[in-house]
Amino acid sequence: MEQKPTQQSLGRYILPNVLAMIGMSCYILADTFFISMAAGTNGIAALNLALPVYGIIFAVGSMIGVGSAIRYSLIKPVDRPQADLYFSSAILWELICSLPFVALGIFAPGAVLRLLGADEVLFGVGLPYLRVVLCCTPMFMLNYTFTAFVRNDGAPNIAMAATLTSGLFNIAFDYLLMFPLKMGMVGAALATGLSPVVSMSVCMVHYLSKKNTVVFLRRAPSPRRLAAACSLGIAAFVGEISSGITTMVFNFLLLDLASNVGVAAYAVAANMALVGMALFNGVSQGLQPLASAVHGAGDRQAEERIRRQSILISLVIAVVLVGGVLLFADQLVAIFNSEHSAELAAYAGSGMRLYFWGFLLAAVNVVKAGFLSATGRGTEASVIALSRGVVAIVVFAFLLSRLLGLAGVWLAFPAAEGFTLLLSFWLERRGAK
Repeated sequence: MEQKPTQQSLGRYILPNVLAMIGMSCYILADTFFISMAAGTNGIAALNLALPVYGIIFAVGSMIGVGSAIRYSLIKPVDRPQADLYFSSAILWELICSLPFVALGIFAPGAVLRLLGADEVLFGVGLPYLRVVLCCTPMFMLNYTFTAFVRNDGAPNIAMAATLTSGLFNIAFDYLLMFPLKMGMVGAALATGLSPVVSMSVCMVHYLSKKNTVVFLRRAPSPRRLAAACSLGIAAFVGEISSGITTMVFNFLLLDLASNVGVAAYAVAANMALVGMALFNGVSQGLQPLASAVHGAGDRQAEERIRRQSILISLVIAVVLVGGVLLFADQLVAIFNSEHSAELAAYAGSGMRLYFWGFLLAAVNVVKAGFLSATGRGTEASVIALSRGVVAIVVFAFLLSRLLGLAGVWLAFPAAEGFTLLLSFWLERRGAK
C-alpha cells in the first residue's frame, strides 16, 4: 500500500470521528452549563455524582458494540456468514445487559445515589436526574452498535453526522426542557437520554441504503460471540469506564478534603477533561477500521504507518488542549460558576492546571490501546487500558492525596498516565523480542 493513499484513508476515518467527538463534547459542556445555570453548584456536584453511572453504561455499550464491529471487520474477508452474526448478537446482548440498569432506575435510584456519596442536599437534586438516566440505558448502549457498524461498513461520515445531530438535539432540548418548560434536572436527563434515538435514526440512512452490507439475522444471542467481541472491546470498555472510576474515586476523596464545593470544582475540570478524552477516542476509533483492514491483509508497513500518524495527530490535539487550559483556565471555570463562588473558582482553576498535564501522556496511551485492539492484540490493549483507567489512577489518587492533599488528587491523573506510558514501552519491547 502506498503512503499517500494510506494517509488519505486515515484522514477519511479519523477526521469524521474527531469532528463527531467535538460535537459530543459540545453537548457535554452545554449540559453542564445549563445545569449550572438552573441548579448552581449543587446541580454540578449532583451531575458529577451521576457521571460514574454514565461511565459504566457507556463502557458496557462500547465494549459490546465496538468489539463486535472490530470482530466483524476482521472476519468479514474470510468468513462473511459468521461476520454477519455479530451485528444482531451485539444488539441482543446490549438489550439484555441494559435490563439491570433499567430495574435500578425504576426501583432503587436512591440507593445508587447514596452509594455514590450523596448527602441530603445532593440527594434531592440528583435523584430525578439519575432515575431518568438509568431508564434510558438501552438507548445509550444500542447507539454504540449502530454507529460502530456504520463506521466499519465504510460510512464514517454518516456516523459523524449521527453523533453531531444527536449533540445538537441534546443542546436544543436541554435549553427547551430546562428553562421554557421548567423541568430542571429531569429535563436535562431527558434531553441526554433521547439524543441516542436521534443518532440511531441518522444511522438508519446507511442501513436502509443500497451501500449497506450489514444485515440483522434472527439468531439466539450467543455467549461465544459475546466473549469474542468483548475480548477486542475491552480497550473501548476501559476507555469509557475509566472516567467513571476516576470520578467516583475523586468524588470520595474531594468530599473528605473540600466538601461539596470540591466535588463541584472537579465536575468542571472533569467535563473539560471529557472533551480531551473524547478527541483522543475519536482518533482511536477512527484508526480502527483501516488498521483492522491492513492487519487482515498482512501489510505491516502500512500498519506501522497508521500507528505513528495516529499518535502524532493525538499529540497535536493534546498540545492545543493543555496550552488552552494553562492560558484560559480561570475564564473556562467562570463559564460554569453561575454563583460566582470564589472557592469554586480557586479549586477548579488551580486543579485544572495540574490535572491537564496528563493529557500529553494520555494522547499516546489511548491511541496505543485502540491500535492494539484494532489489530487483534486484545491482551496488550487491555493491560494498557486497565492500567491507565483503573489500577494506576486509583493507586496514585489515594497515595498522592495522602502525601500532597488536594494537589495530590489533581496530580494523580498525570502520574497514572506516565506510569502507563512506561508500561506500554515495556510491552512493546517484550513483543518485539
